[in-house]
Amino acid sequence: MPRSARLDQPGLLQHVIVRGIEKRSIFLDDKDREDFVRRLSTLLLETETECFAWVLMTNHAHFLLRPKRMKLARLMRRLLTGYAVRFNLRHQRSGHLFQNRYQSILCEKDPYLLELVRYLHLNPLRAGLVKGREGFERFRWSGHGVLMGYREMPGQNTEEVLSYFGREGEGARRKYQEFVMEGISQGRREELGGRGLRRVRKVAGRDDVEESDRRILGSGEFVKRLRREQVRSDGKSARMPTEELVERVARAYGIEAEDLRRRKRSRAVVDARSVICYFGVREMGRNGAGIGRLLNLTRSGVSIAADRGETIIRDHSSLRKILDDNSTI
Repeated sequence: MPRSARLDQPGLLQHVIVRGIEKRSIFLDDKDREDFVRRLSTLLLETETECFAWVLMTNHAHFLLRPKRMKLARLMRRLLTGYAVRFNLRHQRSGHLFQNRYQSILCEKDPYLLELVRYLHLNPLRAGLVKGREGFERFRWSGHGVLMGYREMPGQNTEEVLSYFGREGEGARRKYQEFVMEGISQGRREELGGRGLRRVRKVAGRDDVEESDRRILGSGEFVKRLRREQVRSDGKSARMPTEELVERVARAYGIEAEDLRRRKRSRAVVDARSVICYFGVREMGRNGAGIGRLLNLTRSGVSIAADRGETIIRDHSSLRKILDDNSTI
């Protein structure tokens, strides 16, 4: 059965899970963990992604993230690739470290933010990596210690989480700590652990299953809304040929499409190429080699241009009109 397309929408909460290939360990010592946390922190700031919770286990890790401006895929690609290269060098190994795809679940914020923060941070205790409350509090490799003020991690959003427990810093931390400890008795909660949510309710004396999706944790209405948004987004991408994207971007920059295939280095041509590479590869899912052939760029050139295009579009959001069905930009 083919895998469902990953949902990746900026501004929404995402529970992300990464696993070692064949259930192998992805952290062998504290140097590995320090390297991973340092990379994560740096990328959270660079990509303007908020982190509410995180935990490093032995052969997997969990994160609760909210990308603000760009899709999460960029952060995860850089995080996992950079870490795997360093891990292989340190431990004199080769080959894949992670399973091919990280798992991400879009989450409805209001009912699930605090539940997920608590659930993720209690993972070491449930798995037996630490013993008792004292061992849990001393555990270094999760965001719980950051929320409690024991250590710092730039990029972790502690203020928003603690605001649910009061305005006073220490008082809010004590209430947060009590909330986490109350979750120990709940044990494993499959719906929060990455298996989606299926609700059954009684309607007119019979069972009625709310609309559900394994990629989404939320109410039936939340699932429906995200699916509608995904259909609209996918529709634009699916209908527009790459050649039409090139023509539209050329018009937006006041240049000829043929100029984009020549090795001209004017600012308009360079920017237009970058925008095409970003839209084509990152948002429309087109093949980088195919984009490269249209623009006379190498595969690595397309990747570099896409990074630049992402910055351009972030600074000039009106360029997104290029993807509209009846764009006149």
